Amino acid sequence: MSTEEFDSAVKRSKELTKRPSNEELLKLYALYKQATEGDNNETRPGGFDFKAIAKHDAWAELKGKTPEEAKSEYIALVKDLESKYA
Repeated sequence: MSTEEFDSAVKRSKELTKRPSNEELLKLYALYKQATEGDNNETRPGGFDFKAIAKHDAWAELKGKTPEEAKSEYIALVKDLESKYA
């Protein structure tokens, strides 16, 4: 798995003709963050920003996953989404 494959998958994820479900979008976000930044060490948002909380929690669930694993899963998820939404 190469950086080029990952970068291509990121680009293709933005070109889907239909919008994936919120759950699928959260998974894309979390895998992307894990692949590019590693474990989530940010403070969990408070208050009523439920979107930010959901994104934070989805990323935090991937703690310990290597960037290479996250990139590989991201690429596989994009391929799956392309079959459903392209």
